[in-house]
Amino acid sequence: MHLIETRSLTYRYNNSITALKDVNFIAGRKQRIAVIGANGAGKSTLFKHLNGILKPTSGEVLIHGEPVSKSNIKEIRKLVGIVFQNSDDQIFSPTVEQDIAFGPTNLGLDDKTIEHRVSEVLRILDIENLRDRPPHHLSGGEKKRVAIAGILAMEPQILILDEPTAGLDPKGVSDLVSFINRLPDDYGITVIFSTHHVDLVSEIADYIYVMDKGQIVAQGKTHEIFMQQDLLSELRLDVPVLPKLIRMLQKNGIDIDMAYNFEDSEKAFLKAFGKIP
Repeated sequence: MHLIETRSLTYRYNNSITALKDVNFIAGRKQRIAVIGANGAGKSTLFKHLNGILKPTSGEVLIHGEPVSKSNIKEIRKLVGIVFQNSDDQIFSPTVEQDIAFGPTNLGLDDKTIEHRVSEVLRILDIENLRDRPPHHLSGGEKKRVAIAGILAMEPQILILDEPTAGLDPKGVSDLVSFINRLPDDYGITVIFSTHHVDLVSEIADYIYVMDKGQIVAQGKTHEIFMQQDLLSELRLDVPVLPKLIRMLQKNGIDIDMAYNFEDSEKAFLKAFGKIP
């Protein structure tokens, strides 16, 4: 049984404009899944179906094998949390602490449990110093962390991040990548995210779905997708810088192994230039 599955998911705005067409998407436990595609490809629309914000025109969404419906939507939203691209859409309480507590409070949890969850996510995201701050006074990166904290406080099994690095400076992006990479192993959370930055995909994702015009046009492991340069070019998507550089070196006669993330690329370069056996 899959954690999330969509079967022939189709959605039409106003019953006329097709935003998704026959989308078959699967996510398992402790995965890091990237959904990539140009603007308007259908990424955000897909995400809004995964926790019941939108209802399919046809097809279905299943969580733990159960179709999403009115009768189980509250339980679904405990399991599947979504952080939108614009953090201001999710942050509205007078203080950071109150904002993070909002979700657990709506779950009907007791005060002691709520306090524990709030303190724990503040610690995990290293924003304990923001506890009493008004959210509207925070930087973009701080707001992003608070929005994520509010979802994590509900202890979801699946965290969906729609363009999570939008508006972040390089340090904020680096911190977020490190945090995302810890979630599956440290907390058992499956992460599904979209991004325009393909270099980030190779540093985070272990599986990729490529979308175009509301359809999934390719899927596979990171190296399987980034080997398809013609497809990516056709869809106005780029190949990450490191494999692009390695491919150029290979064409110029350098004996170097292909790699798709920083760690593997470092090993490939050291091996190729005789720094390690």
